[in-house]
Amino acid sequence: MTTPPPDDAATLAHLRSELKNFQDITKYLVPQSGDVPRLRGIEIFGGCMALNGKVGGDHLIYVDFKRRFDLQARARRAAELGRPEVVENLGRCAHMAGVALIDVAGHRATDAVLAAMLHQAFLVGALYELDMFGHITKRLFENLNTRFFQSSGAYKYVSLIYGEISEDATFRFLSAAQPTPVVFSRALDRLVDVDEERSVSFPPLGMMPSLDAIDRGLTKEAPLGFKERYQLNEWRLMGAGDILVIHTDGLSEHRRGEEAYFPGHLEDTLRRARDQSARAIYESIREDVLAFAPPSDDVSLVVIKLG
Repeated sequence: MTTPPPDDAATLAHLRSELKNFQDITKYLVPQSGDVPRLRGIEIFGGCMALNGKVGGDHLIYVDFKRRFDLQARARRAAELGRPEVVENLGRCAHMAGVALIDVAGHRATDAVLAAMLHQAFLVGALYELDMFGHITKRLFENLNTRFFQSSGAYKYVSLIYGEISEDATFRFLSAAQPTPVVFSRALDRLVDVDEERSVSFPPLGMMPSLDAIDRGLTKEAPLGFKERYQLNEWRLMGAGDILVIHTDGLSEHRRGEEAYFPGHLEDTLRRARDQSARAIYESIREDVLAFAPPSDDVSLVVIKLG
């Protein structure tokens, strides 16, 4: 007895239903306006412009420590356990916020699977970090790197930048193959150069296993060798009105023929919008990017403005 041929219309309808279900799931991972961190004297706003529809390979995570986690309950427990250093670290978290910007190789809707995996792994890891140390440490990213090396294919890499901005205008960040953030000085009315020694970046997550991973002896073959320990970069925004822009390579590599958008056109846009809110600055950049040329990749950015 022969198998009847598939119903192409039914198959297509099923695939469309599966894709919609996938998009419905992933949209709950997209930050909402109420998730934007609130800090004294600092404005934050960002977003992702997916190349193909509503979801793609870029992803944004906000971490407003005082709203996402019960810092006071953790501090009381740490005090009861005789861990004053954890109490002190938790106290600092109350005056800072974290931003993670993720870029998965590829920009199809299904590439968002890896971004969703990293989203959940990052937040679960953050819980353990706060309980153990009172803040997020480089250890979390070493573990994420090891996990993605073991689980993702050699052709799928995840670039990531995680930064923390404090109310004293200190910005500390770790970069795994993401473009270096840029700073627009309100006083100088232009983008400013940052010392390369304070802009250290590492390979994408999952490309090379961590050199000092405790499970190194069980690591599968590493044809590219091992990655050195992650290093944090620390900057200080100096004046009121300074604007920090964290972005993916969809912005830094945006072009119109042979003409690059970055950094010249971005600088012009920041100069025009410098006195507006972080959200308005983001919208100005978004509109200018789309007017400049149709994007060829997902474009994501976060604007941090010092009041």
